[in-house]
Amino acid sequence: MIDYFFHKVNPKNIKISMVMIVKNEEDIIKENIIFHSKLGVDNFVILDNGSTDYTYDILKELKKEYEITLLQDTGVFHQSKLTTKITKTKKKKYNPDWIITSDADEFWKPINTKSLKEVLNFKGSILQIPRNNMILYEGLNTWKYSEYRVANQILSMEDYENLNIQLGRIGRKVIVNPHGYFKTNSGNHSAEHIGFWAKKEYKKIRVYHYPIRSFEQFLINAKVRIDAMKKGAKMGAHIKKWAKLLEEGKLEDEFYNKLLLNEEKIKCLLDLNVLKKDTSIKELFEKFNI
Repeated sequence: MIDYFFHKVNPKNIKISMVMIVKNEEDIIKENIIFHSKLGVDNFVILDNGSTDYTYDILKELKKEYEITLLQDTGVFHQSKLTTKITKTKKKKYNPDWIITSDADEFWKPINTKSLKEVLNFKGSILQIPRNNMILYEGLNTWKYSEYRVANQILSMEDYENLNIQLGRIGRKVIVNPHGYFKTNSGNHSAEHIGFWAKKEYKKIRVYHYPIRSFEQFLINAKVRIDAMKKGAKMGAHIKKWAKLLEEGKLEDEFYNKLLLNEEKIKCLLDLNVLKKDTSIKELFEKFNI
């Protein structure tokens, strides 16, 4: 771990890696890899946790063009343990200056610059990055063209059980220097590092999160999480609610359909500054032709 003290950074040649654990992300994984490659990520280590759709096949095709180390693990999903393992795998193989710990539905965009390398051209330990949901709403043809970001998350509600999860509070994410790195904690919201004094909140990058993309995707995601919960993984109370509604055949009508905001609700949330119009990711998707 003391290699942190000997780690030197060349600001003109920053090396950035990304690690991901994925399962059944066929609708978004290609966009994720291409997007981050365009913005400066040099290579990826991706662990497929037993996908039953075309996720793994898509990754094998992408591997022909992009620098991807592709792993498989069909065991019980323990996020912290698996993320720590593949982060250390990434260090051994690529020796990067920074490792971004991402999910398939997260897009890391530098603010006011064109490349992640421009905003990560220094030595640090742990960077805590703010994350915002992009919302799904009525009339939107595809998730990638959403134009509304949750700028001010709803922190608490009297009836939290029925909160629209797109608007609720979500945790920040981390970027780590693998030199001196110990572990990533559950949810990828924090990490442990020998250079604890260098940890800081970093607002030159924003994570755009697309948690709800279609009912088909939502159903797949719900089943994955419910299955993990039944096998012993720690999950939030909302997963128990999903399991109950799914068993009753009410998941779409009683939960998913209530997430879709109409024009009137969007206008109200814009006026209250809960939502903000933000087309920056949509424009990059169009620019990159993805």
